[in-house]
Amino acid sequence: MRERYSENQSTKSRLIVISIIVLLLTACVAPYSAPVSDRAQPPSRKLDNPKIHRVGHGETLYSIAWRYGIDYRALAQRNHIARPYTIYPNQALKLDVGNAPAVQAPRTAATSSSAAKPKTTTVKPPSTVKPKPKVVKAPPTVARRSENKTPVKPKSTPPASSGAVPAWRWPTTGNVLSTFQGNNGLNKGVDIGGNLGQPVLAAASGQVVYAGSGLRGYGKLLIIKHNDIYLSAYAHNQNIRVQEKELVKAGQRIADMGSSGTDRVKLHFEIRREGKPVDPMKYLPKR
Repeated sequence: MRERYSENQSTKSRLIVISIIVLLLTACVAPYSAPVSDRAQPPSRKLDNPKIHRVGHGETLYSIAWRYGIDYRALAQRNHIARPYTIYPNQALKLDVGNAPAVQAPRTAATSSSAAKPKTTTVKPPSTVKPKPKVVKAPPTVARRSENKTPVKPKSTPPASSGAVPAWRWPTTGNVLSTFQGNNGLNKGVDIGGNLGQPVLAAASGQVVYAGSGLRGYGKLLIIKHNDIYLSAYAHNQNIRVQEKELVKAGQRIADMGSSGTDRVKLHFEIRREGKPVDPMKYLPKR
């Protein structure tokens, strides 16, 4: 019995060894294939130089032009939008304003065919009948106006300058935290520190053309149009005290300082000239 048991154990051991050898040989011969994922990465969106912008709710032509750093007039001309620059949600706006058609001068009226032809005149022979002399009547006497009276000129308002530099003033009090870093820099204006709820004032007279929080990184934002050339912006407000299309005066309280869209209480102030950021410190009066 013991001999038979030992033989069975020996047979089992041999079978186990043979199985291990077979497995090892199979692993060496069979090629190893790593798992492959066939899922392609989504295409990257070119946000640096987009060509089309879809209008979202609450956006204005001015805020879209501000977002991309272009002149609102060029954006309107490129998309054939007339004053007062009304746009609609989901409207596609072309942003390649460099290809905007130039403003054409008014064409002169075409010359008619009859005017183009030279006129022919027939010379009649002189008449033998003598013409009767004409009697020239004296003009009727006209009562003279009093020499002391001066003629009244019609009232006319002088045309407002479309590009005059506004009389800028500081939009709030406080220390300047950071200054302008250039057209392509991160800071396209100046940051002014202050307290929560501190008054934010209009830096010059103008019209509110945007009031909202649709521009990323600006928080609650106000944009004021001062004339056809200059616009200003006031960002990170706690509260906005004016509405779009409202006329404001220089020094009027338009918002309360806050920290919306940023990590501390401050006012971010920008000036744009023809859509391009400029250094506000070159325009604001020295303290």
